[in-house]
Amino acid sequence: MVSRRKLRTVLTTLGLYAGCGLVIAYFAVNAFSGNHGLRAQKDLDQQFTALSQELDQLKHERADWEHRVKLLKSASIDPDMLEERARANLNYLDPRELTLMLKRP
Repeated sequence: MVSRRKLRTVLTTLGLYAGCGLVIAYFAVNAFSGNHGLRAQKDLDQQFTALSQELDQLKHERADWEHRVKLLKSASIDPDMLEERARANLNYLDPRELTLMLKRP
């Protein structure tokens, strides 16, 4: 009887240690590769960097467009901008300009 109690105590202790070790291993693996783990954080940081660069580029492009629109407003029309847009929209050429006709193959 004494040896069975000792064996049961040792096996119970080993079982508890093994169970605790498995639980700790489960959480350690999820801390690294889970949805909110270290690998996911690294991916989110890379995505944040890429989106920040794209945002900066889009802000710059928007500022350029706002400047062009400002030049076309009636209160402050830039004659060069007006002429450029009229030529582009109406396919207008000045009679003094040289036009080259290219043959298409």
